[in-house]
Amino acid sequence: MNQEFADHFAKEWIEAWNAHDLERILSHYTDEFRMSSPRIIDLGFSNTGTLQGKEAMREYWGPSLVEGSNVRFELINTYVGANSVTIHYRSISNDRLATEVFVFDEHGEVTEAFAHYLPPRP
Repeated sequence: MNQEFADHFAKEWIEAWNAHDLERILSHYTDEFRMSSPRIIDLGFSNTGTLQGKEAMREYWGPSLVEGSNVRFELINTYVGANSVTIHYRSISNDRLATEVFVFDEHGEVTEAFAHYLPPRP
């Protein structure tokens, strides 16, 4: 894991979200990856805040990427760990700051991801 890998991943991940391309987004993850986010709880998908697998994530992410969606992210910074990358970004649609931590396997695919958000600005 190095900064070059992290920067490339972050750029591609942000571009995939901004293109509203669910399959492109999911291509970064293993089939059975785990995603934890307070939004999973907020939207009633799981009381633990964790979902597993691409099919579950398709149901969770899909509605936010429909045609006409205003989902758009702006990359702020990228941080490198031993086998992880943290992306710091702003959700332009609601002016909310977030970080996501991505843990990678030996093939460069995400096995786990953890989303963290600041409360919306008043």
